[in-house]
Amino acid sequence: MGILRSNNNPKDEPLHYGEIFAIWTHVLGNNGLIAAYQTLYNHTGDQDLAKLLEEAIMGAEQENQVLKDILKINGVALPPAPPERPVARIEDIPAGAKFMDPEISAKLSADIAAGLVACSTAMGMSTREDIAFMYGQFHMAKAQLGGKLLRLNKTKGWLIPPPLHVSHQA
Repeated sequence: MGILRSNNNPKDEPLHYGEIFAIWTHVLGNNGLIAAYQTLYNHTGDQDLAKLLEEAIMGAEQENQVLKDILKINGVALPPAPPERPVARIEDIPAGAKFMDPEISAKLSADIAAGLVACSTAMGMSTREDIAFMYGQFHMAKAQLGGKLLRLNKTKGWLIPPPLHVSHQA
């Protein structure tokens, strides 16, 4: 019999404060990303990028459904969420106020990278197997989306690599 186990169901084990904080901040962060991506969706002219933004929004919403249920079951109040953003026509956004597709792609890439780190951190701190497994699934979905975005960035010529190290033999 394990230290936290009264039976074989990890859901019967209590969450520790680190798990609760990771889940709560994950929902809060997703709420902000959903609103940001809804806004950025209005700015993109590239249909492939628009599809990846839709996929990112859908993924964050699906994560939030699972995470909110865990918080509710454990009696934790949900973080605030901004209102859903309206759909706008790209033509109505002035040129100087519009985000460009490479900027949107770079923002999405950075957010995915940060999400991978956050999921790895939550997996590593979890004592409940179901929470660690859940974050492993989130991590895998983010890695797949990141791979699609990397391919898009390369195809569109939006990828800006850091300086490449080329060994010069004398």
